[in-house]
Amino acid sequence: MKIRKSSSHRSTGTSATNSTSAATAAKAYADASVAPARTITDTTTIMGIPEAELTPKVREAILTLMQEVDNLRRSMDGMSKRLAATEALADQDVLLPIYNRRAFVRELTRLQATVERYNSDASLVYIDLDNFKSVNDTYGHSAGDYLLSEFSARLMDSVRETDIVGRLGGDEFGLILSHTHREAANTMTGRLAKDLKENPVLWEGNPLEVGMSYGIVAIEPGRDVQDTMDLADSAMYQQKLKGNK
Repeated sequence: MKIRKSSSHRSTGTSATNSTSAATAAKAYADASVAPARTITDTTTIMGIPEAELTPKVREAILTLMQEVDNLRRSMDGMSKRLAATEALADQDVLLPIYNRRAFVRELTRLQATVERYNSDASLVYIDLDNFKSVNDTYGHSAGDYLLSEFSARLMDSVRETDIVGRLGGDEFGLILSHTHREAANTMTGRLAKDLKENPVLWEGNPLEVGMSYGIVAIEPGRDVQDTMDLADSAMYQQKLKGNK
């Protein structure tokens, strides 16, 4: 998931409902020792009751109630949609159209449970942009924000719909790759790093010379989620140190 209605209907009366109402009416007439029960032939019903059996006031009251129920349903549908939109905003990074750190950790926790249940492969990638500060210092923060936006777009283009992309803070990003073993994750991430070097992001015609350091760990059964994050972060930092030597 790069950055993932209920419907209802009312049934009008059926022939079976009409028959039941007719039987009820017939019994009432018999009990009152009045004329023989009549056969209800009305096809128009309100809440299953033939309209002809309702007094005008009762009919008006029922129709008013039905309208209020319908208005309430519409109001609840609207609230559900607004709640879903609010939850989506709460999950999204303040700058980029990807998950924020809180939502990213939540999705990692979910995948961890899947790995433990099915013993499937999954990998976590922790990414940090190299020389990002120099971009801000040279071209300003607008250039830095643009770089983050373009880089996040490249990340999303590099993964599947079932994978997770998140911003972990500053110029740090994370990938949660389901059904992906560590070697495959390393191949994909290495290709992404090569593309960033060979095809840098351009700002007003100027190439933004940045690279990326990354750490990859397998998401394993029984390991604490925070420990998995720390291991990936540490592996990324070790690669960054090697690159700066």
